[in-house]
Amino acid sequence: MGRPKGGINKSWTPNEKYEVIEPIIKGKISVRDRHIELGVASSMISKWIMLYRKGGIKALENQRKPGNPLAKYSRRKELSYTEQLEYENMKLRIENERLKKGYTSKEADQAKQKK
Repeated sequence: MGRPKGGINKSWTPNEKYEVIEPIIKGKISVRDRHIELGVASSMISKWIMLYRKGGIKALENQRKPGNPLAKYSRRKELSYTEQLEYENMKLRIENERLKKGYTSKEADQAKQKK
């Protein structure tokens, strides 16, 4: 069973994750029993066990997912001067990274074709 609609995702610290998987690793309880006891998905518990066995408690730290860095600016109607500068700076950084990787914009492609 997933979280209720409109609910928030729970963020687990490495120590909380370890407390969930410790009895399983020591053989005191099964993944299924722990899943029923805590209401945590058994697949998530299994993933935590796998990560712990590969890299210890350090591997249980949450990984940040890359997102759209411009999203927080593009949704707002009015930006302060500082936010406008940050937005422009971010756009230029993204463009710079794309150029380093060899990506070009449509305008640049069209200009090359005209030459």
